[in-house]
Amino acid sequence: MKPLEELSYAELMALFPIVLVPHRDEWREQYAREKARLLARLPGGDIFRLSHVGSTAIDDIWAKPTVDMVLEAADEEAFKRLDAVIPTCGYIRMRSGAGRVSFNRGYTPKGFAQEVFHLHLRLPGDADEVFFRDHLNLRPDLAAEYERLKLSLWKPYEHDRDGYTAVKGDFVRRVTVEAKRYFTAQKHDRRSFIAAPVIVLR
Repeated sequence: MKPLEELSYAELMALFPIVLVPHRDEWREQYAREKARLLARLPGGDIFRLSHVGSTAIDDIWAKPTVDMVLEAADEEAFKRLDAVIPTCGYIRMRSGAGRVSFNRGYTPKGFAQEVFHLHLRLPGDADEVFFRDHLNLRPDLAAEYERLKLSLWKPYEHDRDGYTAVKGDFVRRVTVEAKRYFTAQKHDRRSFIAAPVIVLR
């Protein structure tokens, strides 16, 4: 049995296909447990914000049973320290780029574990996923549209995660722009502003 690091993209996609399931309340409970586990192990002063994002954080829609999180570092030096420490929490570094690193936990040589997590390390303010999440939770019509799009792409892209993500891109970008415009306007009207439910640590 090959280690994951030695598998080709096609082999990884065969082992870890896209799977969509109806919404489960347990996803928020999984996030809460994993948040507590991470915060107990990571240097708190290096964390600006930890957020539950992705479809498992959107009410009532089908999703991959993977809890996505965005961890914003306090600054660039904190980013470097967190990048070095996160693998000691059981995470595998998957991708890295300028100011962004992606980790996962729950991917094994035999397939998915019972609980699977994606952790996206970012610099402060680089968390458009929070705007997207909050807007869809306020707009069930958009959430339903997103669900229909995901379900239509599921089987054609079952073994192509990059393609699946790319095809969803136009919808995600459009809604994110709309979300930023909406929440920025709400900040100037305290009577109707709804604060984003995130964990802020300074």
